[in-house]
Amino acid sequence: MSTNTAILLAGGSGNRMRGRVDDKILADLAGKPVIAHSIDAFVSSGQVQHLIIVTRDEAQQIAIEAIIPQNSSLIFTRGGAQRQDSVWAGLQAAPAETEIVLIHDCARPCVTPHAIRESIAQATEIGAACLAHPVTDTIKSADTYDGAYLPTTVDRAKLWAMETPQTFQYPIIQGAYKTVIESGTPITDDLSAIEDIDQPVAFIDNKRPNPKLTTPADLIYLSYLLSNSEPSPCT
Repeated sequence: MSTNTAILLAGGSGNRMRGRVDDKILADLAGKPVIAHSIDAFVSSGQVQHLIIVTRDEAQQIAIEAIIPQNSSLIFTRGGAQRQDSVWAGLQAAPAETEIVLIHDCARPCVTPHAIRESIAQATEIGAACLAHPVTDTIKSADTYDGAYLPTTVDRAKLWAMETPQTFQYPIIQGAYKTVIESGTPITDDLSAIEDIDQPVAFIDNKRPNPKLTTPADLIYLSYLLSNSEPSPCT
């Protein structure tokens, strides 16, 4: 079995929560903090040996430590100004024996142990994997024209919405992120870091909702998903 490390990104600003909660990953959700759902899923997968929690600041780390039972698999490190800086900090903190690394946004609390195990299996075989779902809406690109738009239909057969975790063989993502950091290129997800190196990626078609907590209304939807047990969409 490979040695697998999960990098859990906890330091997002949460500006779109409009002050509803002080820290969205510490908000109560279905009886426990948002971040606890992700941690529980990675631990329950039975295949993740190390958990790196990338925090915003010392105060956030102290708050997380107060609600999460401490164990030898937990590693804390401080994030940076941009997402790529936080991921890079997590990669630098990974134990030397790490072979597979999973990068996950803690604002997606519905990740399942099954999805984590499948991500590891696919990344081990192919080099990279991502939880995702096909786009089903009709999508238009739109150029502005005289106060309105000129729309063009985009072929949705080629469109996938990215989720997390995004999972990689460690040398692949470490090298790719080193290039990103050195170039100062802003990226919004981890697959963007490997787009220039022709690395194949396994898209794992996620049949269960795995939305991101972004606005106050999302708390209601996520609470429903996590509390609905027949069948639970987050098991």
